[in-house]
Amino acid sequence: MGALTMAIPPEQRAKRLRLLLAYNLGRVASYATAGLLIGLAGWAVASSPAAMALRVLAALLLISMGLYLAGWWSGLTRVEALGKGLWRHIQPLASRLLPVTSLPRALLLGALWGWLPCGLVYSTLLWSASQGDALDSALLMLAFGIGTWPVLLATGLAAERLTALLRKRGVRVAGGVLVILFGLWTLPGPHQQWLMGHGSGMASHTHGH
Repeated sequence: MGALTMAIPPEQRAKRLRLLLAYNLGRVASYATAGLLIGLAGWAVASSPAAMALRVLAALLLISMGLYLAGWWSGLTRVEALGKGLWRHIQPLASRLLPVTSLPRALLLGALWGWLPCGLVYSTLLWSASQGDALDSALLMLAFGIGTWPVLLATGLAAERLTALLRKRGVRVAGGVLVILFGLWTLPGPHQQWLMGHGSGMASHTHGH
């Protein structure tokens, strides 16, 4: 985000916020598209034995994400190697859009950046695939992308106070622990059976009324 901001020509600085918003809109659109595509694959295996393995893998990646955010373990970065082959083909296209001189260029550059290898994105993608529904997967990735807006916009606009807050050890640890808890909840187990049973009971109760 810092590199993009620096790539905005001086004469375009007056509309920097609009360019950054367009950039992030394109990025989030790519996340939602990826969620839809991988959600279709997840839907295809939702009723097969592979669904359980997909859910376990998604949970383990979420836990890894939490450990990374908290600064306890950086093994998640190794997952990024999976996307380097694709990015090798996309990166030259992105370079041609620099410097960013218009909203369409910013939007397209953001859409390309959405495919940049990122362990955090990959772990959320796999979690979205484990939902077994393409639309839910797309919406989950959309929510994930929107959730990254504050820190990235703050970085682009050099909002020192907000970025300093998000870099604080306590804030990062709290965020990491929260994601780890999501990962533990995603793991198959008695708690999942209770949730499904409780939901079925509520549906039957509602139908009875």
